Amino acid sequence: MRLEVSLRGERGLLLDTLSALVALAVTVAIAGLIFAALGADPLAGLHAFFLSPLLDAWSLQEVAVKAAPLILIGLGLSLCYRANVWNIGAEGQFTAGALLGSVPAVLFPDWQGPLVLPAMLILGMVGGMAYAAIPAFLKVRFRANEILTSLMLAYVALLVLDYLVRGPWRDPMGFNFPESRLFTGDQRLLRLVEGTRLHAGLLLVVAAVPLVWFVTRYTLAGFSLRVIGEAPRAGAFAGFSRARITYAVFAACGALAGLAGILEIAGTVGQLRPVISPGYGFAAIIVAFLGRLSPLGVAMAGLVLAVSYIGAEAAQVSIGVSDKVARVIQGTLLFSVLACDALARYRLRLVTTPAGAPAAGE
Repeated sequence: MRLEVSLRGERGLLLDTLSALVALAVTVAIAGLIFAALGADPLAGLHAFFLSPLLDAWSLQEVAVKAAPLILIGLGLSLCYRANVWNIGAEGQFTAGALLGSVPAVLFPDWQGPLVLPAMLILGMVGGMAYAAIPAFLKVRFRANEILTSLMLAYVALLVLDYLVRGPWRDPMGFNFPESRLFTGDQRLLRLVEGTRLHAGLLLVVAAVPLVWFVTRYTLAGFSLRVIGEAPRAGAFAGFSRARITYAVFAACGALAGLAGILEIAGTVGQLRPVISPGYGFAAIIVAFLGRLSPLGVAMAGLVLAVSYIGAEAAQVSIGVSDKVARVIQGTLLFSVLACDALARYRLRLVTTPAGAPAAGE
């Protein structure tokens, strides 16, 4: 008796959608078990975590605010993963974009006017692209594993941020707290709704989804990265450069992550602090895979992950569980997605070998 694994035929949209829904259902079931293991009421925990963020206007606004960076970074990561390039360092690119994009507001606090915010957004994208170019260069030039290099560089960026806000960029009027000057006036994104945290950067997120969809579906660049990712030998025969595509997808991902970083600072936080992200760059990996690497799917998955952040805060208040439960449930979701995706891609079959028949490979 042996277990055989065989590749299924062409997967359709229905199977992909069903796989994602099953992964969500499995995650909800495991989340209930986690709440029970922590001594909390599983139904109350599931209600607080998954439903309460959708039941009032304030929490829906917060879901949109937290979904914005997840969607932007997820879009960039989906381009990398389509090309079979494993960028795991979007958290560092997010931080690099926030740092370079904050230069006008931190070093030139009196600079106001219509040009300051566009300059900050452009610098944020440049910062993310430049930081993403490092693992891209190491992969192309030295064949270094981009998983390791991009991940380690993420922690370098976080340490640089921590050094700057505790040292050269610390607000001299901030009572010695580790934070930069507050962004003021034209250095902040406009509020879409007064009295809320909904900012104009959400419009850029909404515009980015159809833009990435158009690029991947209707341009030669999108076609080339799909070919290189799915059939590298065919791409080489077609004249597509693996090195050029590696640089391109890292640059695109870095630009989107850097844009997300400066939007978070100029739109939501309002200054640099030692911690500016609850792990958006890492959570966006789940967003990319849960969204099946499609722009619309990434947008929907970003909203789902944003609900988990708000739900974790609600569960912490209502039933007294740790906020780290959100990380555990997000990790469970990633493993569920990967497991369901593997079962959708491969067929498992238990084969009984007749008595006296030679085993496979003999």
